Amino acid sequence: MMNVAYISLGSNIGNRLEFLQEAVGLLKETQQIEFLKVSSVYETAPVGYVDQAAFLNIVVELKTLFTPHELLGKCNEIEDLLGRKRIVRWGPRTVDLDILLYNEENMKTEDLIIPHPRMAERGFVLVPLMELNPNIIDPRTKQAFSNLVHDQKEGVHLWRKFDGVDAFVHFEG
Repeated sequence: MMNVAYISLGSNIGNRLEFLQEAVGLLKETQQIEFLKVSSVYETAPVGYVDQAAFLNIVVELKTLFTPHELLGKCNEIEDLLGRKRIVRWGPRTVDLDILLYNEENMKTEDLIIPHPRMAERGFVLVPLMELNPNIIDPRTKQAFSNLVHDQKEGVHLWRKFDGVDAFVHFEG
């Protein structure tokens, strides 16, 4: 059975757009993944550790045959391939992939929490997520995420829109 998942991607080192494009391309090439949508690109101020460059952020919607942990493994593999180093918590990174939602799952294991535990407080997640699916419901609270997004828009700026996944992956700026 195909599962629906939403993944947040962010980058603030080097050619930020190129890292996002490469990560989306690697997800798209994965046999167990069918790509549905990619949000516009948003530029956002850092959260947590603020002494770093601004991020570019997107959210992607996909269908997958992977279990949540297999999808996490694929996300970690892509981060490693693209040179992510985990030195400072919430620090600078070439690329970061976080599973936000997976079907209606509400799960917590040692290495994976779905829905993502801090997504409701992060405009750089909520704004692109609402662009993809404004009717999505938080499986924990059964509340619409759209009720939260209005308070989280500060510091989240539209950077560039793309007409679909292929246009995003193949854009040369």
